[in-house]
Amino acid sequence: MMAGLSGFAQNASTEAPDTTSKAPKPAVLFGYLSYDSVIVAMPQYAIVQARLRELREAYDKEVSRVEEEFNQKYEAFLDGQRDFPRTILLKRQNELQDLMRKNLEFKQQGRRDLQQAEADAMAPLHEKLRQVIATVARNRGLALVVNTDSNACPFIEPSSSINIQEETIALLKE
Repeated sequence: MMAGLSGFAQNASTEAPDTTSKAPKPAVLFGYLSYDSVIVAMPQYAIVQARLRELREAYDKEVSRVEEEFNQKYEAFLDGQRDFPRTILLKRQNELQDLMRKNLEFKQQGRRDLQQAEADAMAPLHEKLRQVIATVARNRGLALVVNTDSNACPFIEPSSSINIQEETIALLKE
């Protein structure tokens, strides 16, 4: 019986897979960066922000002008309301209400226009950044890249990850 067991043990040991000769399974690596920090470092970002600031200032200037116009008409209305006949009083009230409604609509449309202008101006920067991140990731053999903004990743294992922020910024500045 011992001879049978020893023969079985010899066969089992020769049939066991050889784990030492197999190539190591590649580890999955991922990269990480602060998307916001990288986009702010882009040379085109300052140009886009300057254009958006000029546009905001133009809208703010127009809002101030229409508010001033409204205030002047309102003051004139208050000064003369005691002397106005009822029909003129109602007409002026309606004019002021209409002007106030138009001013409010202008402000709302201005906010929408500014948001759209920002989205349109930033779109090429976002596209270029996506392309550069993809290039860096492929060059480094990364499975994915994580954006560390907004505390989305409270912990990143250093042995499984690569900080690609500086490399990405360098490529964007070329």
